Amino acid sequence: MTGLFRHRAMCRLLPAIAIGCMLALPARSATGAATAEFKLGTAAVKITPPQGTPMAGYYHLRESTGVLDDLYAKAAVMDDGRTRTVMVVCDLIGLPRGVVVEARRLIAEKTGIPADNVMISATHTHTAPVIVGESSRDEAATGGSPLSKDYAAQLPKWIAQAVEEAHGRTTPAHAAYAREIEAKLSFVRRFWMKDGTVGWNPGIGKPNTLRPIGNIDPQVSVVYFETPDKRPLLTYVNFALHLDTTGGTLISADYPATLARLLADYKGPGMLTIFANGACGNVNHINVNWAAKQSGPAAAKRIGTILAADVLQAYMDLQSVEEPTLRARREVVELQPAPFSDEEQRRAEEIAALRDPKTPFLDRVKAYRVLDCAARQGKPFDVDVQVFTLGRDIAWVALPGELFAELGTSIKTASPFPHTIVVELANGRSHYIPHRSAFSEGQYEVVSSRYAEGAGESLVAVSIRLLEILHKEALRKP
Repeated sequence: MTGLFRHRAMCRLLPAIAIGCMLALPARSATGAATAEFKLGTAAVKITPPQGTPMAGYYHLRESTGVLDDLYAKAAVMDDGRTRTVMVVCDLIGLPRGVVVEARRLIAEKTGIPADNVMISATHTHTAPVIVGESSRDEAATGGSPLSKDYAAQLPKWIAQAVEEAHGRTTPAHAAYAREIEAKLSFVRRFWMKDGTVGWNPGIGKPNTLRPIGNIDPQVSVVYFETPDKRPLLTYVNFALHLDTTGGTLISADYPATLARLLADYKGPGMLTIFANGACGNVNHINVNWAAKQSGPAAAKRIGTILAADVLQAYMDLQSVEEPTLRARREVVELQPAPFSDEEQRRAEEIAALRDPKTPFLDRVKAYRVLDCAARQGKPFDVDVQVFTLGRDIAWVALPGELFAELGTSIKTASPFPHTIVVELANGRSHYIPHRSAFSEGQYEVVSSRYAEGAGESLVAVSIRLLEILHKEALRKP
């Protein structure tokens, strides 16, 4: 059984699959032997905002009316006896650079772990609060609400608290990894239309839609950690798919909430699931050829359930990390702001001041981009390219913004590490990063990007260089 039929069966039979996986796992540890020095600690701190907090993801005020499921800052601290690294993922749409800088400062103060070794990213859920501090769009999205400002001020403390708790819980651990292919959940959202234009989210069943532009990344990456006596500690999952499924005005972590709940049902409540988003700037969950309701809480549960089934399969395919030595590198890269003219700036100021809902959507998008770039006064954006590696097998590449999927897959293809994970929306700067060819095509992601053409390729080049450096180090005898 293959394709959609396999996934439907998995959704219907998930409890049976879980039982089958329990029986199928070998009697010995699925993750094999590991050195005693390697340790892992995890923690989750609730970051659900109060009711009435403005919600992120759109260009207008949308206040929360309740909670569908809670939001968390989830932390994992790895320690090989010489190097300690931190990975934090927040159930948020993105993180301003200032929040990351302050969180790293607090983490270093509480644990002694330096900024180079702290990776902080967001899942990109659109049913979470606006995090003010990075865009001229903040005022339109929050209405100046003090709840938004208070939330952003508290966020670094919550992130640091999660890391401090995880750091205090480190315990000897084994690590293993696997990957599965999931090609039925994510879809390119940019299309060539029959009139020769480029469409963005053209809608379901539209007759003028010709073909998608680009490719998805179907890889489901799993890294699993357990104690030497096989007690589950952490399942880390990475998949490239926009989190804009749930919709509405209830706070929600979107489909990763279902993923985490189902894996906890299987492995036990003591195991933490961390979901980190892959490069999905041009990808979402809408299948334009499927005439069915594809948004709302039920749609999010469907996606989370199918991903959980993929992870259950991954548990049976795990490969042990035999020498779990940690390495970390971070390089600050300067990205030039997108260019604009004096007339474009004048028009942007006019649009922002009027806040007329009748202004065409892309005109509003462009206005906020121009204002943000003008505020730089010619200064480049400082962004992080960060790489963690575990042994000779696993690499995490953390990059800013919403990367097009092809940028992520090009890093994976060139990486010398067999299991390379690309994490987007990491370490601040939450704007689109298209690949070079998209700039001539235009549309929403290009119009909204704060970065000049070629930024994505620059990040890819630095990522590959750092991967090669760390791989050479991993091959050396200790």
